[in-house]
Amino acid sequence: MMMRRIWILGTFAVLAALAFFTAAGDAQPGTVKQIVPGVWFREGEIDTLGHCNNIIIEMKDYLIVVDANFPSGARLTMEAAKKVSDKPVKYVFDTHHHGDHAYGNAVWTQAGSTTLAYKGVAEEMKRYEPKRWQATMKERKDVADLHAASVEPPKQTFDKSPFILKDDTREARFYFFGWAHTRGDGFVYLPKEKVLCSGDAAVNGAYNYTADANVGNWPKVVAAAQKLDVEHVLPGHGGPGGKEILEGQARFMIELHKAVESAVKQGKKLDDIVTKQGDKLVSTSIRLPDNVKNWVGNGLPDQVRDTYEEISQHKPHGDIPHP
Repeated sequence: MMMRRIWILGTFAVLAALAFFTAAGDAQPGTVKQIVPGVWFREGEIDTLGHCNNIIIEMKDYLIVVDANFPSGARLTMEAAKKVSDKPVKYVFDTHHHGDHAYGNAVWTQAGSTTLAYKGVAEEMKRYEPKRWQATMKERKDVADLHAASVEPPKQTFDKSPFILKDDTREARFYFFGWAHTRGDGFVYLPKEKVLCSGDAAVNGAYNYTADANVGNWPKVVAAAQKLDVEHVLPGHGGPGGKEILEGQARFMIELHKAVESAVKQGKKLDDIVTKQGDKLVSTSIRLPDNVKNWVGNGLPDQVRDTYEEISQHKPHGDIPHP
């Protein structure tokens, strides 16, 4: 997830043009490309519209969409799905509860789809909503236009991993490996095609959001995903790739935790390693190795703070109360 709080993005921008198609390796935000036959990746316009990525999976008689997105992203993904197949979208899988992945739930269910998630997603919604939804309504027109008091929770949840959807043409497995980015992180795995949809538990770039995270446990979750036979990794943000996305994501969290833990052991205070301007963190003295630079960006000071609080308070950061 993007480092700044996605649900308080600035005023909603004008909708982008409908998705168009590109060859593998040429993907840009707003474009759609086929990863393997019957599986398409739509790259979200995160910097302009706050959208996550979406994956469209074709089954024998219907489609599965990974992530509901924001309402505007949901509508764009609906249009993309119509371009690749005339089959209906039967299921929309929320990889986690954040607004850019789940606030479009009602758009999908009103169109006849069933929203699906690991039970932890619904539990996270109960924990954080409607406060975040109502804050987002003030900042995003697409959310306000739904005229709802809160986010619509997934219509169907599962508590045993994996949950499997299977027919004559394809098998889709839905996994929960533990608490990383959120308590409800879900993965979608296509064993025959060796495709893994990782949500924000593994992103491709500087998009990690750690406020609701368990930073110390994050690499263990990724390690569980790495046990699957994977060739294609389709992340929640950033472009598609291979197993290097999982390796880089895990290594980033390991190096982040190790560097901050070292500072804590040296007796450094939070103010010694991060610099504020008003209420905003603007820099950090923590430096991470070059082998994780793809995941290092402007959000590093916030990630350092969250990790510092997690280590110093001996609990996952998502368990630490904040205003």
